[in-house]
Formats: sequence, structure tokens, C-alpha cells
Amino acid sequence: MLIPVKSTKIYEIVMEQIKDIVIKGELKSGDKLPSERELCDKLQVSRSSIREALKALQTLGLIESRHGEGNFINQNFKNSLLEPLSIVFLLLGSNSENVYELRKIIEPEAAALAAKNITESQLTELADIMDSLNNTSDAELCASLDKKFHYIVAQASGNPLIATIMFSISSLIEKYIENSKIHMLNKTIVKTQHQEIWKALKLHDAEATAAAVRKHLELINPCGR
Repeated sequence: MLIPVKSTKIYEIVMEQIKDIVIKGELKSGDKLPSERELCDKLQVSRSSIREALKALQTLGLIESRHGEGNFINQNFKNSLLEPLSIVFLLLGSNSENVYELRKIIEPEAAALAAKNITESQLTELADIMDSLNNTSDAELCASLDKKFHYIVAQASGNPLIATIMFSISSLIEKYIENSKIHMLNKTIVKTQHQEIWKALKLHDAEATAAAVRKHLELINPCGR
């Protein structure tokens, strides 16, 4: 079925060209963009179109404007881009079983990678989180700490794509943990399972780490209780 062809605004074409050079690696995080005048000359468009494009890219979080310095590819784009995405997941992922299935697919293999790549400082950070978890009965704080524990494991995988995915769903996971009241119902078991995950990570045993994470996820399976 044919549909009407919509005209594309000049600034949208400019946006696509700037995004394209980022995708191709010609500009990386922290790099400075050409000046507005240079962009006008290279793209043969008006300054107003350039400014519209830059403003839209800034809203999306791809670039940041520094007063007196110019425009730069955002170094902290992950937060600005993924926090809204996390909210979308939070709205769409209200089904607890969906969250469980997603975690079951991602986290055991991420943990197996983490067992190979985790650093001593990350192990220490995980141990500190476990201590904090064991010393609080606040449901919201428990959920936040638990989420942080699993996010650090994802970071320890050494794979930035895995860490980014976990970051993008972190709010969803935190809400899920809080709603499950798992720390209130099975605090001792959760404590033991986190320790098992930590010990396997410290031994750099990928198979044992993945198994410990699967065991932990089975505990929080909403259909398993």
C-alpha cells in the first residue's frame, strides 16, 4: 500500500548526517563538533537549520553545549539516553514474569564472563554492598542495593553492551525486587545466595558463578513461590 511522502525538514537531514559520522566512528565521545559556521559551509545549509539540529541532538542527549567552547559529543550520554528508556521499560514491563525471563536470559552468562574478568576492587565493592544489605530492613534500600549488586556483576563482565543493557533495565529490576518483598520474606536465603555468587566470582569459576546466579533467580521467580 502506497502512503503519502512526507517532506523532510533540513535540520532533520543535518541531524542524520551528524549521527552518521558518530556511528561511523569519525566522532567519538568527548570530541568537539565543527563550529556552526563550518557546518554551514560543509553542509550548505542555513545557520538556523544547523542550530535547530544541534538543539534537537542536545535534547536527545547525543551532544552537549559548553559555553564559550562549542558543541561536543556527550561523554555522559549513557545516562541521558538510557534513563528515559528505563522508564519506558518500567511502564511496559509490569508483568513480573517478563522481568524474570529477561534476567534469566542475560544475567547467568554475564556473571560467567564476570568470573573471568572481575577485579579485586569490584569484589570489594560487592562485599560492601552485601554488608549493607545484611544490615538494613528497609525494603526500598534493599531493592536499590540488590540492583546495584547485579549491575556491578554485569559491569565486571567486561562487556560494555551487557552493562548498558543492565543499566537500561535497572529501574525495572529495582521495582521488581521491591514489589517481590524477597528481602523481607527470605532475607537469610538471599544473603546466602549473594555470598555463593561472590565466592564463585572470587574463585573466577565461571560455571559455578552462572549456576549460583540461576539459583538466585529461581528464588525470585514469581511463578515459583
